[in-house]
Amino acid sequence: MEALKAEIARKRKALEDSKVMAPGQKFFKRNDLLAKQEDEYLKKHLSQYQPEKASKSSQSKESQGDEECGRTLPRKEVIRKLRDRGEPIFLFGETELEAFKRLRKLEILEPEINKGMRNDFQAALEEVDEESVEEILRNKKKNGDKDGDEGPSNEGDGSNTPRSDDESEEDSWEKIKEVAAEQLDKGSRHTDMAIIMRLLKFLLKMWEDELKGRRQAEKSTTKGKNASAMFKQTKLYLRPLFSKLKKGKLPDDISDSLTEIVKFLLDRNYLKANDCYLMMAIGNAPWPIGVTMVGIHARTGREKISSKNVAHVMNDETQRKYIQGLKRLMTKCQQYFTTDPSRCVEYTKLT
Repeated sequence: MEALKAEIARKRKALEDSKVMAPGQKFFKRNDLLAKQEDEYLKKHLSQYQPEKASKSSQSKESQGDEECGRTLPRKEVIRKLRDRGEPIFLFGETELEAFKRLRKLEILEPEINKGMRNDFQAALEEVDEESVEEILRNKKKNGDKDGDEGPSNEGDGSNTPRSDDESEEDSWEKIKEVAAEQLDKGSRHTDMAIIMRLLKFLLKMWEDELKGRRQAEKSTTKGKNASAMFKQTKLYLRPLFSKLKKGKLPDDISDSLTEIVKFLLDRNYLKANDCYLMMAIGNAPWPIGVTMVGIHARTGREKISSKNVAHVMNDETQRKYIQGLKRLMTKCQQYFTTDPSRCVEYTKLT
C-alpha cells in the first residue's frame, strides 16, 4: 500500500512540474500533456541530430551534380524494381537518390534474387550447362591426379562399382513384374502405390543411366543438352507424385488409373496403357454439357459424370506436371522394353 501511495505522489509531482494544469484547476486534457512531453523530447534530442542532418543534406546536394545527370532511373522504375524484390520503396529519412543507390547496391550484390515466373525447361537447360562445365573441370582435375598417382584412383573406382551392381540387382524388370503379378490390384491400395512408385523410379533410374553413359561430345551437343534438361524437368515434375505415393495420399481415381497403366506396361501392351493414360488425363466426360439438372429430370449425360471421367490434367498445375512426366516415362519404357509393333504407340518414331 505504501508503494502505491508513493507512486501516486510521484505522478502527481510530475504533473505539477510539467505545468499542464493552471493554478486552482482540478483537471487537464491528456492531449495537452502529450504535446508538452513531445516538446520536451524534441528540445532535448533535436540538437544532437541537427548537425548530422545538415551534413547529410549537403552531401546529397553535392552528389546530385554528378549522379542525377542522366545516370539515375526514373522514380517509377525504381519503385517497380524495389517492389519486385520485396523491398520498401522508401526507408525512414531516405531521399529518392538514396533509394536509387540502395536499389543499385541490391542489383550488384544479389542480381537474381527474385526470378519470378520462369520457363522450367529453360531453367533446366541452365542447370545442365553449369553441370557440364563442372564435369569438364572435374575430368581435367582427375586426369591431372592420374598422371601424378594412378593407384588410389583405380582402387576408389573399384570400390564404387559393387554398390552400383547391388542397386541394379535390387530393382529389375523381372523382379518388379513378379511382385506385381502376386500383389498388384489385389485389394491393398498401399501395396499398389508401392509397386507403382517402384516401377516409375526404376524407369527414371534407367533413363538417368542412359544419359550418364553418353560420351562427352554427345552431351555437349544441343540435342544432348535438351535430353538432359528434359530428364531434369521430368524428375522435378514427378516429385509430388512420388511424395503422394509414399504417403499413400494419392486420390483413388488416379491410383486406380495408375494401377491399370502399370499392369499394361509390365505386360508390354503400350497401346492399352496409352488408352488408360488418356482416360486419366483427358477423361471421357461430356465437357460442354453445362448445367446437369435444370428441373425434375436429369440430363442425358448426367450418369456419365463420375470421378473417373474427370479430366485430371485440368485440375491444377502440379497434377498436370506429374501427368506429363508420367507420359515421358511411358515412352521411355516402350523404348527400353520393346514388343510387337501392334502393341506400341507411334512405333515408326521409335525405329
